[in-house]
Amino acid sequence: MVNLVAAQKPLLHGLMKMAGVRPYDVEIEPGTVMNFWVPCETIRKPEKGEKVTHVDKPTKPVVVLVHGFAAEGIVTWQFQVGALTKKYSVYVPDLLFFGGSMTDKPDRSPTFQAEYLVKGLRKLGVEKCVVVGFSYGGMVAFKIAELYPDLVQAMVVSGSILAMTDSISVETLNRLGFSSSSELLLPNSVKGLKALLSVAAYKKLWFPDRLHKDYLEQVMFTNRKERAELLEALVISNKDATIPSFPQRIHLLWGEEDQIFKQELAHNMKEQLGDNTTFEGIKKAGHLVHLERPCVYNRCLKRFLASLLAEKVDK
Repeated sequence: MVNLVAAQKPLLHGLMKMAGVRPYDVEIEPGTVMNFWVPCETIRKPEKGEKVTHVDKPTKPVVVLVHGFAAEGIVTWQFQVGALTKKYSVYVPDLLFFGGSMTDKPDRSPTFQAEYLVKGLRKLGVEKCVVVGFSYGGMVAFKIAELYPDLVQAMVVSGSILAMTDSISVETLNRLGFSSSSELLLPNSVKGLKALLSVAAYKKLWFPDRLHKDYLEQVMFTNRKERAELLEALVISNKDATIPSFPQRIHLLWGEEDQIFKQELAHNMKEQLGDNTTFEGIKKAGHLVHLERPCVYNRCLKRFLASLLAEKVDK
């Protein structure tokens, strides 16, 4: 029987190429390959007699979209890519153990993800960018901004926190009624996937069980061991948590009904991060704000990006 989710992939890939991005595998180092969706204009086919495809530097301001834990890059950001490619060079990576990205290295920390994502961006000629991170991808984005301030001009973060501490992890799981992060984010049954969607979305979504089953087989059953290890490495002790001093502008763009990382967490984080940080809430949206209300989300995102360009011109 045809997997309906797998059958839709060629259509999504075709739409992304029409929007101006295409897939490109970057060998970071032996044993580690990261898949990116990159601007079509940066890829040059090999000249006659050459075997290697050339990658040019981006010609427009760069936006890097970093996905969350439940889906790969273009599935997460399918409604944002086309809205941005006219004015920006858009890069959509698949983090390690998602999509086509793999490594034989044992590290599973957000810092490891950040370091290898930056290595990939450097190989693609990216010298400066705005990073947009969602959920797990937001934590990776915070690490990139902390470790590579020369690379990250600014950040937009949705439904995420600086780091998953013991206390936040326990409080969140208890409140949502899950025994572990793996039970929440790595469901192995239709019932478990429905439970994840029920807490992630503001509106109750209905899909036939067949589609839930196909999504599990296509997405959730891939690299389960490694993804469970990523979740384990995500949680740090409260005593190890620090608040970095970020020189970049940070915009927190939130679904006001987010049940996983509530608005209160975002407001607390804004206070901790200081004057360079702003907050914007989107009504009638939950954790999946960019998928539930994409038109509103895109307007907010483009408004923030335009303000960065205006600042650059003023300087």
